[in-house]
Parts: sequence; structure tokens; C-alpha cells
Amino acid sequence: MTAPAEVGYHARQHGRWHWSEAACWILALACALLFPSRYLIMTEVVRLALFALSLDLILGYAGIVSLGHAAFFGVGAYGAGLLALHGLVTEPVVALVLSGLVAMALGFVTSFLVIRGADLTRLMVTLGIALLLEALAERFSDITGGTDGLQGIEMQPILGLFGFDMFGKVGFFYSLSVLFVLFLLARRIVHSPFGLSLRAIRNNPLRAAAIGIPVNRRLIAVYTLAAFYAGVAGALFTQTTALASLDVFSFERSADLMLVLVIGGTGYLYGGLIGAVVFRLLQEVFSTLTPQYWQFWIGLVLVVIVLVGRQRLHRWALWAPNLIIGLLGGRKAVVAVPESDAP
Repeated sequence: MTAPAEVGYHARQHGRWHWSEAACWILALACALLFPSRYLIMTEVVRLALFALSLDLILGYAGIVSLGHAAFFGVGAYGAGLLALHGLVTEPVVALVLSGLVAMALGFVTSFLVIRGADLTRLMVTLGIALLLEALAERFSDITGGTDGLQGIEMQPILGLFGFDMFGKVGFFYSLSVLFVLFLLARRIVHSPFGLSLRAIRNNPLRAAAIGIPVNRRLIAVYTLAAFYAGVAGALFTQTTALASLDVFSFERSADLMLVLVIGGTGYLYGGLIGAVVFRLLQEVFSTLTPQYWQFWIGLVLVVIVLVGRQRLHRWALWAPNLIIGLLGGRKAVVAVPESDAP
């Protein structure tokens, strides 16, 4: 087998669906039946998972570090809010796509700044873009509502059939459907030759350029795509909460996103999903036990993850399932955390 054929074979094998992936999505649907009173929190988890997925595309696969990813989230949130508030686009799905495209356009324009320089430069540039947009949103308060945000947003039924309810049931299934569709798209992308070239750029950009990979064009493309995903997550936030305020641009939102990926891991798409669930659960539990010091306990968890190592925790967590599957004579269902993702 030739080298290109062997690479293609391994890529196809790695890109095949595993039963554990199907179980993950079935479990997400089962949560709707198991916790019917927690739709609002579960919707928040789904939005955070999509937002984390957008950052993982550039951080885990292309090696672009960002501390201002909330810029695209905020643009998508305000885009959906303004479209609904002024009646420009009343259909939520269409408004969702348009808001994502606006964030995508911003991502394309700013990508030429982000690809210049190393990690520290990128951190400062992305953070500066988010702070600049937050300042502009506050400056043009007649459009954005300033510190009060957009008031009186009324969302129309999805596809004219499913109206948003106060319990968040429709919003949860709507957000989960959007996450699933975009996850399928991201999964197809990262297992394509384009995704393989991103990994090569992340590992060694000079070597990638030497073998003919257009490094800058690849980075611009994935950064633009990640901006679209973040914009859709922001639009989901506005559509499911009927709220858009300056908080969508805040540094804390970008920082929380980094914590999610520290917990879940980067370089494999389920890291953002797992991290969003764990982070939100930790936040819920610790804020209930110690409302004033919940951030301390989350910080302690992060320190433990760094000291012990995510791969070791991953093996410990899946020891019992692997033992049961081994006793039943099946193959182990564990997919190890990528080496490049180890803390």
C-alpha cells in the first residue's frame, strides 16, 4: 500500500462512527426525559458546547490560541436580536444562519491580523478585537441598547410550527438539533484532507509549508469557520433567552470557554462537549454548596487536572466500563485522549 493510500485508509478508519458516539447523543436526548424540569440549564450546556466546539476547531486542530472568541459570539447574539427586534427576519432558523454569516464575515476580516505573529501576539489581537467590539456596542447604545441591552425581543415559532415556551423545552431541542448538525459538519471537516493539513500546521507550520500546504490560507479558512460556529452559538443564546446585552462580549465568557477546553481537552471534538457538561455541573454543584467560593473549587479541579494529567483521569474514569466490556468479550470502547492534548 502506498503512503497516500495508507494515510487515506487510516483517516477513513478514524472517521468511522463508534457505538460510544451514538450513545453520547442518545444520552443527550434521554436527559430531556430524565430531567424535564432542567431544560433551561441543559440548553445553556448545549450552547456552551457549541461555543467550545468553535474554539476547539482553531485551538485543538490549528493551534490558534484565542482569548477573544466572545467577539463572534457577541456579534451573532446581537445579529439575531436586531433581526428579531426590528422584524427584518422573523424565521429563527434563517436568522440563525444570517447571524452566523455576519460573525463569519468578521472572522474573515480579522483573520488576517490573527495569523500574523506567534501565540502571544494572537492572544493580544483576539482579546483586543473583543474589547473593541464591546466598546463599540456600548458607544452606539441607540442600536445595541447600551448597558440595558436589547429590550422587547419576541421570537417567532421555529419553522412557523414550534413556539418558544417559558420552560425551555423547545429551546433545548432546537439548540441540540443545531449542535448535532454543526457537529456532523465539523466531524466531516476534521477527518478530511483539510483537517489533516490543519494538524500538520499545528504540529509544525514550517514543515507543513515545506511540503506544499498553504498555511495562511488554511488558517484563514478554519478561523472563519470557527467564527461562524461561535456566531451561531451567540444567536442561539439570544433566541432561547430573548436577551442580548454587553455581557456577550465580556472577557469572562472567553475565559470560561478556555476553562471548558482545559477540562474536556482539545484536539478531539467531544472535548468541548464533555468540558461544557462537566464545567456547568461543577458550577451548579459548587455554587449550591458554597455560593461565595465556587470559583475556588473549580480552580482546584483545574489544578488537579493539570497535576494528575487528563490521560490518567481518562483511564481511571473508563476503567470500570472497559472491565465490563472485557468480561463480555467485546473490544474496549476507549478512545485515548490525543498526546498533543496532554497537559
